[in-house]
Amino acid sequence: MRAATLILVVLLLLLQYPLWLGKGSWLKVWDLHRQVEAQQQANQLAQTRNAVLDAEVRDLKQGTAAIEERARSELGMIRRDEVFYQILEDPPVQTAEKQAMTSPASTVSRAQK
Repeated sequence: MRAATLILVVLLLLLQYPLWLGKGSWLKVWDLHRQVEAQQQANQLAQTRNAVLDAEVRDLKQGTAAIEERARSELGMIRRDEVFYQILEDPPVQTAEKQAMTSPASTVSRAQK
């Protein structure tokens, strides 16, 4: 009876091997499902990017407004009848303490001390 039980256990283990560790095992199926989900997410991102690019291409083909906007922002385009004004920011105002430290008279007096 003991030999029959041993044979049945070995037979059961041999039948379970392909299910857990074989070519179409549960572990490989689970891993493939995970890879499919990751690829679907990557595809979704690519489709979104392609839709944005497609809209931009249609805008560039249909009208000059998109081309003009891009030329103005990227190339600094100015029309013939326009006047260009450039506003420069003033440098930050130095505090009195910083001015005293950088003035030539203060460096002389500090050197003499």
